[in-house]
Amino acid sequence: MANNEFGFDPEDLDRVVRAAGEQLRGALGQFGLFGGAGQRSGWSGPGGDTGRRSRTVPEPETTGATGDGVWVIYAVDGDGGAQIEQVYASELDALRANKHNTDATRKVRFLPYGIPASVLDGPEEASTD
Repeated sequence: MANNEFGFDPEDLDRVVRAAGEQLRGALGQFGLFGGAGQRSGWSGPGGDTGRRSRTVPEPETTGATGDGVWVIYAVDGDGGAQIEQVYASELDALRANKHNTDATRKVRFLPYGIPASVLDGPEEASTD
């Protein structure tokens, strides 16, 4: 029975919210997005055993994957040797600094810590003797 000017009791509101929550949980559970107690959550494929596959061993993170390094702007000279011009902490800063570049030999690249700058050198020409 309504005892206020809006026509419903606080208990009615609680009941509606609880029912809506249960329906939403049921709808999401049907798609595998919400797993309740004792339920397996996740997408189930035609085989039905996608959640039981063996997990792959994660590969160890590399220096580049963890972001331990710097972004450099460098130029490759006629002999193929690289000369680092500027060093930046983030890719965005390096790209912004190189935004109006018209020199084809000037490039931006991530250089992990511990890697010598000689990896930036251009490929060596094969000599024909």
